[in-house]
Amino acid sequence: MTRRCSVTGKGPLVGHLVSHANNKTKRRFLPNLQNVSVLSETLGQTFRMRLTTSAIRTIEHKGGFDAYLIGTKDIELSSDARRIKHRIEKARSTPRN
Repeated sequence: MTRRCSVTGKGPLVGHLVSHANNKTKRRFLPNLQNVSVLSETLGQTFRMRLTTSAIRTIEHKGGFDAYLIGTKDIELSSDARRIKHRIEKARSTPRN
């Protein structure tokens, strides 16, 4: 399982651990990933995803998972999130009886 956010695509970064004597050794900065269930109100379905805490806060700030996906450009989303976004757009465009 990769250490990558399912929505934003954020992954590990590489940097240096610098000691008091200014010795530099390689280290990895891992994203703060959480396993969460997000609800799509349009589809009436929950999705289990690994999201960063910043993505969770952004989704809440935008007004929910559907609003976040609709308001975000396709190129900024991962392939899984893009697939869900297109399902939401299709469900919104078809009239309900």
